[in-house]
Amino acid sequence: MIITTTIDGAWARISPRGQLDYGALKALSTAAAALPPDVTDVVWDMEETTFMDVTTLRFLFDPAPALGPLFRTRVSGLGPQPMRLLRLATGLDHSLDVTRLMPGDCG
Repeated sequence: MIITTTIDGAWARISPRGQLDYGALKALSTAAAALPPDVTDVVWDMEETTFMDVTTLRFLFDPAPALGPLFRTRVSGLGPQPMRLLRLATGLDHSLDVTRLMPGDCG
């Protein structure tokens, strides 16, 4: 897995590539922890993610953001497999905060 982070003022875009499973959580957390203190808005760009498991989904959509209360987080670019998993998970776990899904990505 490769993670690219783009920072522009108060916002950051974290873009992982490849498969995201439980083993990827540490790398995702490390990328988020490395953000400068003036970043307040984070977009998790999943455009290049080919697979996502439920632990990664919970990391992105849990009602208590993984980055903590100082960040506003959004998710964009979910492909077909993660979207199917999200639909299934929200049917089973209504606490997942799908409002973090970027507009237009609800397909």
